[in-house]
Amino acid sequence: MDKKIDIKNIPVDVKIQPPNPDKSDRFNPRNRIYVRAVNGLHQMLRQRLGFIAMLSFMLLPWITFNGQQAILFDIFAQKFNIFGMTLWPQDLTILAWICIIAAFALFLVTAFYGRVWCGYMCPQTVWTFIFIWFEEKFEGSANQRKKLDQRPMDFDKFWRKTAKHSSWVAFSLFTSLTFAGYFTPIAQLMVDFFTWQASAYAVGCVLFFTVCTYGNAGWMREIMCLHICPYSRFQSAMFDKDTFTVTYDAARGESRGPRGRKQDPKTLGLGDCIDCNLCVQVCPTGIDIRNGLQYECINCGACIDACDGVMDKMNYAKGLIAYTTERNLSSGKNTKAVRPKLIGYSAVLIIMIGVLAADIISRKPMDLDIIRDRNQLFRMTNEGLVENTYTLKILNKSQQDQYYNIEIEGLAHFNYLGKQEVHIKAGESYSLPLSIAIDPYDLKKPVTEFNFVLFNKDTPDSRIAQPSNFFKGR
Repeated sequence: MDKKIDIKNIPVDVKIQPPNPDKSDRFNPRNRIYVRAVNGLHQMLRQRLGFIAMLSFMLLPWITFNGQQAILFDIFAQKFNIFGMTLWPQDLTILAWICIIAAFALFLVTAFYGRVWCGYMCPQTVWTFIFIWFEEKFEGSANQRKKLDQRPMDFDKFWRKTAKHSSWVAFSLFTSLTFAGYFTPIAQLMVDFFTWQASAYAVGCVLFFTVCTYGNAGWMREIMCLHICPYSRFQSAMFDKDTFTVTYDAARGESRGPRGRKQDPKTLGLGDCIDCNLCVQVCPTGIDIRNGLQYECINCGACIDACDGVMDKMNYAKGLIAYTTERNLSSGKNTKAVRPKLIGYSAVLIIMIGVLAADIISRKPMDLDIIRDRNQLFRMTNEGLVENTYTLKILNKSQQDQYYNIEIEGLAHFNYLGKQEVHIKAGESYSLPLSIAIDPYDLKKPVTEFNFVLFNKDTPDSRIAQPSNFFKGR
């Protein structure tokens, strides 16, 4: 039974022999990878960051703000609630800026510290390790899981496999319901789903994402990272000689080979690598980091923790595998933390954050659209006045009920026919039909430009002026 690698199971005076794996144990996208558990600083950090990410994902839909769900992307109603801000189709530039900022933040992190997002915070990685945790609970360690799969079916294997897959499905369902809760009120969704009151569309979406989660984290795992995720294909374009990546120090480690703990490797003509292959066994993508930089590496640091444990037990210096840079390994020079690429990414990121902040600050919590009657631009009333008809579409973009007033600027001596004060509920729109009548002798031109002005009764400084035209005719 193999345990988590803390190197305590390596006897003091026993030579460490490589496992001499057969071809079925070597990395192949079509072979299953039995990831061996390992303890260490980087894995502790990965677990804690993954726990924070998962907990945030699970709890955010349940947070309420101003009496409603704080995070809700209601696609059917075409509005996105983000705590105290409601975004409408007219505000999609804000969402665009948020997405662009997230992308450039990822580029900045990648240029500095490689593919650490994939290894520590990517949902595929987080959920994969959660599923591996279920595997360990029901099927045991990596060696036990491998032997269990090679065994013919019996009762012990049947109940362990059933328990594992049942836990996978249950967790996938919970994940799917939570994900759907970002797009529909989650409390009502939970009640409707488990009481068979949910719509066919909602049930279909939940089941679809359940299957996707189960397949991705349970079966596909590293295949998603190696063959489907586009990030692994272009990440190297952001690397340079000063990018920190998980790297094997070949100059120190070669030539590799087994030896006794008390033997001096120099007298044997060996480097510090004892060729135990633990770095391969703990890798979630099944690669050998000693073969150099590979796009399959997700920079999770598992091989670092495994190798550091071996080096510590062998009384060698740690860091045979470490987060380091090409410049540091090739020339021994210190890494340039401040360089043009990082400065450029940082400058662009700061500018875009400033643009996003300005966009949010200048955003009006209401919107006004004017619709004219195109079938009849004007008509003459019985009193001899010229009358134009309009429909004002007023949108309350805030999360509270509001009272709005309408005024006219740019016209003189007019008769206003319609409401001048309207009450609109939070997040709703209101259609206000109205007419303006003017004596034709007061109109100097066939077409007169003017403004409809909308302002909040409680905050008169919040105003929107929308231009329109008044047609006199001939």
